[in-house]
Formats: sequence, C-alpha cells, structure tokens
Amino acid sequence: MPLPRYRYPSDTSNLEWALLERLLPTPACQTPTGGAPEKWPRRRVVDAIRYITDNGAKWRALPADFGIPWRTVFGYFARWAKAGVLRHVLDHLRRRLPLRRRRCPWPVRVIADSQSVKGAETVSKATRGYDANKHINGRKRHLLVDQDGLLVDLLVTPADVQDRDAAHVLLTRLHAEHPEIVLVWADNGYGGDEFAAWARTTLGITVKVVSRPKDAKGFVLLPKRWSVMG
Repeated sequence: MPLPRYRYPSDTSNLEWALLERLLPTPACQTPTGGAPEKWPRRRVVDAIRYITDNGAKWRALPADFGIPWRTVFGYFARWAKAGVLRHVLDHLRRRLPLRRRRCPWPVRVIADSQSVKGAETVSKATRGYDANKHINGRKRHLLVDQDGLLVDLLVTPADVQDRDAAHVLLTRLHAEHPEIVLVWADNGYGGDEFAAWARTTLGITVKVVSRPKDAKGFVLLPKRWSVMG
C-alpha cells in the first residue's frame, strides 16, 4: 500500500537529504549482527521530526499526511538522541559553515548565556523554579554557541539554578566533547574568582567575563557576540 503524499516547508530538499542520510546510523539489517528491515523510509521519518521541531507541535499532533504513527516517529527521535546521533549531526552541520567561509571548523572559543522562560501549568514543580532577578517562575535555558550563534550545547534547568552552577555541567561536558575549545565569553552571571579558577585549572578553559553595557535608559545593549537567543 503506497504511503500518502505530503509537502511542508520543513521537508528536506534532495540536497539536504543527501547530506543527512550518511550521518545517520547504519540500519540494523545492514550490520553484521543483522536485523529486520526498517518499515518506514528514513527520509519520511526525518521530515516528520523536522515538522514537529519547526512547528513546536506535540508529537500527537503529527499530521496524518506522513502516514507514520507518531509513537514510531518519537521512538526514532528518542533512540537517535540517546545514541548521540542528533549531536553528531548538529556538530557536523555546524562545522560546515566556517568551512564555506574559509575559516577553521574547530573554534577555540564559545559564548555562554542563559534565558529564563515562564513555565506552563503542565510543568511539574520538580522541574521549575523562581528566578528572582527576572521575576519568572519556570525553567532556564543555558546555552553555549559559537561565534556565528550556532548551538554547541544546551542544558535546561529550573529557573532558580544559578548560571555558574549550570556552567559547571556545561563546561565539563564541553571539555570532554570539544577539548579544542579553551575560551568562553560570558557576562557577569558567570563571574567569580573561584569559578574561573576551577575552569582554568580543571578544564584548561579561560572564562572571560565582559559586562553588558546599558543605554541612557538602563536597557542592556546587545552587541553581536551576545546574539545567543536570536
């Protein structure tokens, strides 16, 4: 029985799929240990995942046009995420941009920042907190990006978690996965001699704190290097 047709702006182009297909793990049926052939075309699975990501929809809201049960699509996503496949794809694609601009694809510096966001009523109390500085009850996104603003790593915590505490986790992970990175630009939330000394002596990473300037009305000015949330 042929699968239904679909067409959405988030669909992969032929060029995109040619690049993504070789970054995905080898199907089990093609490995020495063997396995059953996959029932669903991988491109269709990837397009379904991209649709959910692009539209911010619930998995259950996956259009019937794809012809794949939403649980199946989520299963692929969960397995690939757990196996590090999505991180591998992200790192590979992120390094293509500097190469196209004739720059080194292995940056030695990144930018750290965070943003507190209000939590929905469905967010459990165990995973939310109150950010006293921003007066927000919810969660906080802690991000590391390269100089082009492309994501390197991400950690989500309750909003009451301090930036430095989350940075301990992020920088430890950063050092293990990207040992070439030795400099982190950050704002005052990551300041403190103890934290800087820990990063330098334990990880060999220098944390450079740069205060964000304010205009005459007291609003924070955001130069290009702080375009983390853009």
